[in-house]
Amino acid sequence: MVVAVKVFKKSTPNGKLTVYLGKRDFIDHSDYCDPIDGVVVVDPDYLRGRKVFGQLMTVYRYGREEDEVMGVKFSKEMCLTKEQVYPMINSKMEMTPMQERLVKKLGVNAYPFTFHFPSMAPSSVTLQAAEDDQGKPLGVEYSINLYVGDDNETNDKHHKRSTVTLTIKKLQYAPATRARRLPSSLVSKGFTFSQGKINLEVTLDREIYYHGEKISANLVINNNSRKTVKSIKCFIVQHCEVTMVNAQFSKHVASMETREGCPITPGASFSKNFYLVPLASSNKDRRGIALDGHLKDEDVNLASSTIIKEGKSPSDAMGIIVSYSLRVKLNCGTLGGELQTDVGFKLCSPAPGTIERERVNAMKKMKSIERHRYEDSHYADDSTDFVFQDFARLRMNEPE
Repeated sequence: MVVAVKVFKKSTPNGKLTVYLGKRDFIDHSDYCDPIDGVVVVDPDYLRGRKVFGQLMTVYRYGREEDEVMGVKFSKEMCLTKEQVYPMINSKMEMTPMQERLVKKLGVNAYPFTFHFPSMAPSSVTLQAAEDDQGKPLGVEYSINLYVGDDNETNDKHHKRSTVTLTIKKLQYAPATRARRLPSSLVSKGFTFSQGKINLEVTLDREIYYHGEKISANLVINNNSRKTVKSIKCFIVQHCEVTMVNAQFSKHVASMETREGCPITPGASFSKNFYLVPLASSNKDRRGIALDGHLKDEDVNLASSTIIKEGKSPSDAMGIIVSYSLRVKLNCGTLGGELQTDVGFKLCSPAPGTIERERVNAMKKMKSIERHRYEDSHYADDSTDFVFQDFARLRMNEPE
């Protein structure tokens, strides 16, 4: 039985360089990060002694493009690493199994390349733009550029027709096992001109949730005051910190309000489980919602919680730091005000190899079959087990 392996493919506008990648998502496992391993096919007759170079680039956009005036830019573009791909400097470089199969399949003009993310490189995050927003969205993006050049010196003048750019994502997964700790919070509220307090205890059923899972919160309310609880509000709050400008903001990504069990009169108690499901699909076109490095024509999740490496301080993290909390508010009337508490948790994608990951993959495959999303963009060679998917290519108006 032949198992098809999907490979992403993109060529330069003049067709002289073609790059192949086995995947677009590269995972940060805390102690190490997946290498960016690919293969480039060159046309030696076109190069005529010139060389092929590769770059790992990142763009950190922390302000709107339409607000850039008087030469002020709200983005940083950095080259994280640059290497000569052809001719190969190390002809005995160790190749991954995917590279070995691609080189064997594509012939003598195929050359492998490997890039590595720096240890403190932030994860890919995109802040969702509103419908009427112009320009590129805010966030952290990664791409690899391969181009034809004469030397290894810094040269921004390489021709676009012989340059190929592929957008990739750097993501974090949840740990393989979920901790048994149950996050909880216990708060009280007293009142100036009356005796007693209202006690609120909120407990979650786990610390780490996967995208699409229901978040279960157990609320216990004891009213030992003379005030009355009129309603209960629950929110899932996404917290973002943009480290470049030291800005912080929060957005509600799921919410509910209920009067069940209300009014909770003096001396009464109330206990109930509430469920919320934070989804990117429920927050479309809401400006500022952080997404997991959105790529076109692909299902996207809310941005995963930023996981800080062991031994590192949260203040050392770069890019856009994302965290989540469940917020509960009790409405105690006009004079009583509100009683509020937050319980933090992590929202992540399941790690490869876990049952949850297999379930997610099965759901994605089912959706793909139902919508025939890749029916026109895939083609397979009868003699191989590779399925190639073309990247969208920008058509240049320049002559070849």
